[in-house]
Amino acid sequence: MHILKFGGSSIKNVESIKQVETIVEAYFEMPKGVIVFSAIAGVTDKLILSVKRAVQNDLSYQTVISDVTSQHIEIVKLLMPISKQSHVLSAIKVLLNEAESLLDAVYRLNEASPKVLDHLMSYGERLSSLIIFNYLEERGEKVALIDVREFIKTDATYGDAQVDFVTSRSLIQNAYNSNKNWLIVPGFIGTTAHGDFTTLGRGGSDYSASIVADALDAEILEIWTDVDGLLTADPRLVPEAKVISNISFDEAMEMSHFGAKVIFPPSLQPVATKRIPVRIKNTFAPENPGTLILKNDSKDQPVTGTSGISNIALITICGPGMIGVPGIASRLFGSLATAKINVVFITQSSSEHSISVGINESQLIEATKILSREFSIEISKGTIEPPICEESLAIVALIGDGMKNHHGISGRLFSALGRYGINVRAISQGSTERNISIVVKERDKRKALNVIHDAFFSPPLKQLNLFIAGLGNVGSRLLEQIQHQEQWLGEELGLRIRIFGLANSKNRKVSKEPFSLVDWQNELQQQEEYKTLTEWQREIINMNMRNSVFVDNSASQEVSFLYKNFLKHGIAVVTCNKIACSSLLSDYQELKYLSKLYKAPFLFETNVGAGLPVINTLKDLIRSGDRILRIEAVLSGSLNFIFNQYDSTKPFADIVLEAMQQGYTEPDPRMDLSGLDVIRKLIILARESGASLEQSDVKHRGFIPNDIMNAATIEDFIRKLYLNEDLFKEIYLKSRNNSTKLKVVAKWSEEGATTSLEEIPLNHPFYNLEGKDNVVLYYTKRYQDQPLMIKGAGAGAEVTASGIFADIIRTLQEH
Repeated sequence: MHILKFGGSSIKNVESIKQVETIVEAYFEMPKGVIVFSAIAGVTDKLILSVKRAVQNDLSYQTVISDVTSQHIEIVKLLMPISKQSHVLSAIKVLLNEAESLLDAVYRLNEASPKVLDHLMSYGERLSSLIIFNYLEERGEKVALIDVREFIKTDATYGDAQVDFVTSRSLIQNAYNSNKNWLIVPGFIGTTAHGDFTTLGRGGSDYSASIVADALDAEILEIWTDVDGLLTADPRLVPEAKVISNISFDEAMEMSHFGAKVIFPPSLQPVATKRIPVRIKNTFAPENPGTLILKNDSKDQPVTGTSGISNIALITICGPGMIGVPGIASRLFGSLATAKINVVFITQSSSEHSISVGINESQLIEATKILSREFSIEISKGTIEPPICEESLAIVALIGDGMKNHHGISGRLFSALGRYGINVRAISQGSTERNISIVVKERDKRKALNVIHDAFFSPPLKQLNLFIAGLGNVGSRLLEQIQHQEQWLGEELGLRIRIFGLANSKNRKVSKEPFSLVDWQNELQQQEEYKTLTEWQREIINMNMRNSVFVDNSASQEVSFLYKNFLKHGIAVVTCNKIACSSLLSDYQELKYLSKLYKAPFLFETNVGAGLPVINTLKDLIRSGDRILRIEAVLSGSLNFIFNQYDSTKPFADIVLEAMQQGYTEPDPRMDLSGLDVIRKLIILARESGASLEQSDVKHRGFIPNDIMNAATIEDFIRKLYLNEDLFKEIYLKSRNNSTKLKVVAKWSEEGATTSLEEIPLNHPFYNLEGKDNVVLYYTKRYQDQPLMIKGAGAGAEVTASGIFADIIRTLQEH
């Protein structure tokens, strides 16, 4: 049998309540159980505010209670069909009319007793439970709304009532046994023996659920909130904080005591005593496993989490008159307890010369007066010094059952703090060895938490796990570069790159252990074979490795089809394959959308200019608020090499073969010579500039006749180039006679996109473009007259591999 509790953030609006209904539907397949609800988010605070204003004779209390009324009525109207609203709205108005009457009395008397305040605070949970009960019932669920006055009984300590467990257990069991349906229970509130409403203090709704779980010997208590569970640290302070999958009751108590907001220690006491498991789940991500709080278990990880408390003051009593004198500690803690000052931290020197206690900063003045009075005789004699006070402090705690008898924890802790210059004001370790607490300056709290978290929860090296498709010239060079830089990456960047999957046109392999960077060719033959790329991809996804990156060094359309599914599973994609980003605009846009949605980097710097920073520069311009007006570029290193080398003394086909042998062209040189490669690159630049450009929008003027381009094979294509040498000689001689140089130029502006072989005059920036270089001119809002120019080697396996390598490392920054 399950007990479910939903906090105020889980039912903050109509959408949230519908999400709760989706969750509880699955549980209603069980015979019976209990669901406890908090007030709708913000309502309890509004009720308290209305009381404060009424006490102050501020008529705006009426506006506050009117806002509460409107909030609940609006939810009912949006949540339920009109035919079902009438009786629910009537019940709400009855309750809130009672609240208004009480507030009117408070306004007239200028006074609100704790009893009246508890009564007014009870309306939040009573209203939320009433609405959700009627909603679930209208949806056909078998539920019953419990009258809390016949459920949990307490004493008359208003504001923090003590539960009468004997009576409450009997009432809870009777209510459960006499109902065949799931019970809906308002949390946070109980009633006295006379029927007066009381509240159970901070964490009261969790406490209500815990009381019910204890009374019914529940199988599990589930606390549904707006976070994924208990975390290793406060994520607002430590971004790298991780969800704790399993934690003991004792550890959970320590974590919550030191600032973890998900649970409050007393609320767990009833279930902790009986060791009833508690699972903390996220209402808005129910598929996540959350945190399971269970009995103590042995753990491999000695430390469970780190947490902290702000606004701490430290008071120290010291002096020779304390040494060997019995009763000093008793007097110190007794006097503070009498004044109801809570001590959250204690440390004593081994010589008994001093005792330091940490308290809430707001109680420092009062505590100083009390201790000065308590030890006034010793202070006047000089045997004990006046209390020494320090403010603006914080307590940071390292917590874990596994710390006991585990060597080196303290050394690791203080070494990390010392390395980053964090001064520790005081230290305390409990006798259970479950907690090491330190006092630091408040300004150092965030830094201390991050340093400690890194020391105990972050691996020594960041790790990238690669799956590489394409092991030809570029792929093999990439693996060589990774091997060459392995030591440097570890020492300088704290980064380890490991290869777990390799694929080429013949083999598709995945390994449970990383491939050797030295002997990967042999290992590729030994690993398990996958018949298709889809099967290979499925295995990669099933491995579910953190910081996974898929690298595509191929020119294959089939490989590019894998990108979407990788991105959907949070796997980064790095590619020099231009097909995906230059095919249909809708496909390109979907890849960008998936990358953003699943926070999986999609990087393709090498699509244009090999290793040149062409695309990243473009992105930086746009990020900084600039606008691209026009692009002019020589984007094919292979074509630039060919036309730089060709002077008609050797056949044009010889130069093409040389470019192929140097690895400057695509595997099929027709991709370059047809202009398709340039078109693709121009499309990518235009799209990254914000244009909605398709391939059919680019006006291309080719220089090779179609009958040559349509050759059946590469060999036949080269043969036809030889046969048509006169054509290429004519083009060259015409350019030479005009004192120009031949370049394949790509242009884009708002007027359109073109690619063509052009004669470049002497005074043009493209004229002296050497070898296989590329050049890109960006005319922008900021660079209108003098364009921003990027120039350098734009072809070759080595430079392309280096660009891919840079993108792989960049995935860590993009995550």
